[in-house]
Amino acid sequence: MEKNGTMGKMNTINYNTAKDLSLVSCEICNSLYDINSFKDQEKAKCHVCGLELHQRKPNSISRTWALLLTSAICYIPANIYPVMVIDTFGNVEAHTIISGVIAFIHSKDYPLALLVFFASIFIPIMKMLSLMILLISVQFEWKWGPGQRNTIYKIVEFIGKWSMVDIFMISILMALVKLGTIVTIVAGKGATFFGLVVFFTMIAASTFDVRLVWDNAVIKDK
Repeated sequence: MEKNGTMGKMNTINYNTAKDLSLVSCEICNSLYDINSFKDQEKAKCHVCGLELHQRKPNSISRTWALLLTSAICYIPANIYPVMVIDTFGNVEAHTIISGVIAFIHSKDYPLALLVFFASIFIPIMKMLSLMILLISVQFEWKWGPGQRNTIYKIVEFIGKWSMVDIFMISILMALVKLGTIVTIVAGKGATFFGLVVFFTMIAASTFDVRLVWDNAVIKDK
């Protein structure tokens, strides 16, 4: 690694990625290979576990965009249709995500209101926006803050599974309420669409190749 510039100023660091050095690692067993050692590089396979080797995930950008747009489309009916339907003595109440938050606030169940708000509204929207920013930054070859963008990706990947808290809560309520014809709780169409939102965003995060962030990065050293 070389450093260019004047001492005391912000210097640019020249560095080589594994791709620059024609190296590729197996995503399963982490075996390292020189991609030039394979006659057919497009069909290169790991000698240890047999997985196909790619320096970057194939069609990562297009697949991630497709999954992200699908999740955004599913998020619309997830908020329009009820996620939970409560039938009490024949009095049916259908709650969407937003109306559920409002109902918890009116009943002064503030912790539950915050839980549903963050799990079902804040986190999914931030995940989709974060992935969109990452995709745009790669396509337009942004050079700023690769470390920060890498952190954003790690956060998106980590919090993905917590987006299902709302669905888990409905499932628990359905399991606990066993009063037959007196009270009945069932999941609405909104719960199905919300589950699809979580599923597609999680897959989108896994198809995005975060290494693309570093391909055009400029690293600075103080």
